[in-house]
Amino acid sequence: MKPVAVFRHAAPEGPGYLAAFFGRHAIPWQLVAIDAGDPVPPAAEAFSGLVFMGGPMSVNDDLPWIAQEFSLIREAYAKDIPLLGHCLGGQLISRALGAVVSQNPVQEIGWGEVTVSDNATAREWFGDNGRFDSFHWHGETFSLPPGAVHLLSSAHCANQAYALGKHLALQCHVEMDEQMIRDWCEVGADEITAARNGGAVQSAQTMQMQMHEKLPQLQRVAERLYQHWLQGIARKTG
Repeated sequence: MKPVAVFRHAAPEGPGYLAAFFGRHAIPWQLVAIDAGDPVPPAAEAFSGLVFMGGPMSVNDDLPWIAQEFSLIREAYAKDIPLLGHCLGGQLISRALGAVVSQNPVQEIGWGEVTVSDNATAREWFGDNGRFDSFHWHGETFSLPPGAVHLLSSAHCANQAYALGKHLALQCHVEMDEQMIRDWCEVGADEITAARNGGAVQSAQTMQMQMHEKLPQLQRVAERLYQHWLQGIARKTG
């Protein structure tokens, strides 16, 4: 099996729970650390799937690697190589495939409930789970590219996830583990303070207090999503 490429765009925003999932299931994967200067691979066919993690930048920024990742995403989509995006990663997939990324009505930071859409595709990805608390840290949001099926929404963000065949784009963060939450609270302290009156922002203390209760359910959701996404790789390679 070819490795899965995991694109990291900021040091604190690595694969988190996804790395543990890959380890348990003996899935080979390769980190592409854009933040550390790794080049964007020239071809998608070297990998069985492409995963894009989050980051503080915007997909609308004029950064050379963003255009390169757009090209790689379009190549992977054309060649049926499964794509998975988390927050910025979901926005990258969306822009590359013809959607728009713009400011969300409010900034979302911390724990917040998301609702699973009432359609057959959503049930394939989420099973009988109709709602759950996810982790959020974003100020922008994506529209849906042509052919996408809506999967998740929240009170503050209409498009929290969609599927496009075997491809999955998430605005929310299902990849979280305890250390990532602590790191983000530390690195993002100024951002939390600046946005604290926005209506959808928790304090660092609240996020960390609630993670012990909320992370186990979120990781069960992530486990199901990642398992379902792997089926796309199995269909591609089988």
